[in-house]
Amino acid sequence: MESPGTKQQAFSMANMDTTTHSYLHTELERRRASLEAAAGPSVTDASLRQLISSVDEALARLNGGTFGICEVCHDSIEADRLLCNPLLRFCLDHLSSEEQRALERDLVLAAGIQRGLLPRTDWSVCNWQARYHYEPAAMVSGDYFDLIEADDSFLFLLGDVAGKGVAASMLMSHLHATFRTLASQNLPLSQLVGHANRLFCESTTAGQYVTLVVGRAWPDGKVEYASAGHLPLLHVSRTGVTSRQATGVPLGMFCTTDFPVCQLRLDHGDSLFLYTDGLSEVFNTKGDEYGLCRVEQLIARHASKPPDQMLSACLSELRDFSAGVKRTDDLTLLVMQHSS
Repeated sequence: MESPGTKQQAFSMANMDTTTHSYLHTELERRRASLEAAAGPSVTDASLRQLISSVDEALARLNGGTFGICEVCHDSIEADRLLCNPLLRFCLDHLSSEEQRALERDLVLAAGIQRGLLPRTDWSVCNWQARYHYEPAAMVSGDYFDLIEADDSFLFLLGDVAGKGVAASMLMSHLHATFRTLASQNLPLSQLVGHANRLFCESTTAGQYVTLVVGRAWPDGKVEYASAGHLPLLHVSRTGVTSRQATGVPLGMFCTTDFPVCQLRLDHGDSLFLYTDGLSEVFNTKGDEYGLCRVEQLIARHASKPPDQMLSACLSELRDFSAGVKRTDDLTLLVMQHSS
């Protein structure tokens, strides 16, 4: 769990944009209407009365300019916590011992749910072998990763939700459910990503987005993919490492946008390497960033290895580079090798 003293992005009336303010106001009004409908004409249940009162108080803070300010230290309440629960009145530093224990239990449960969404570790299908490394920086992760099997192919997805903490992890779970549902419809890849983008835009607040690679692979080595603003996909072959750049903007930035699809073909023994910025944006004790150039050089050095050995070698070199520096980003690595 992140230290209670660690402050995340400030989130008060001073820096809240108009769209977020409108979203939170609408969300609170919606909650109040639901509570009143559940309570009926006369509210006799004490817990419902308390909830309605808490919503009214949050609305008053939102309208009065004090929303998102801790009532003890008058510092900003953590942004991701407010987006998950706009009724909050205290920052992490000033939770009671009971509230901190409850938060820790919730995070442990959320982390377990996330681990349960991951594909099996020995994944092999359609003449492909995939191995991955999934390592949250804190208790829960905003990285998104999935492998979805179909009759004659499979989908691979790897992305990074903007932000950190609980809010990012909730969006990650939302993406998982969205793509799992859409995948069953056997849509062309561009339509699949377009539908997911619209659903994501309609169900999130302004400023929430995800960089994402979505691809489909067939047994003969054919691959198509769309990259929504994500880091370069690396094609590892006998001739070297080829970097494939993003083909569109991040998911969630615009409700109506195109996501061009690119194609490539992998020979026997070729691999695809995908990663999140927990690899490229790690620093050493001198303040040097690992960077995209080092990532390509790293993969080139281990191009001939099977997926599990490639991952192990990458992680070993990364930890040597960043030894002594605390990691702040979630890290997800995926190697997919065509085996026939």
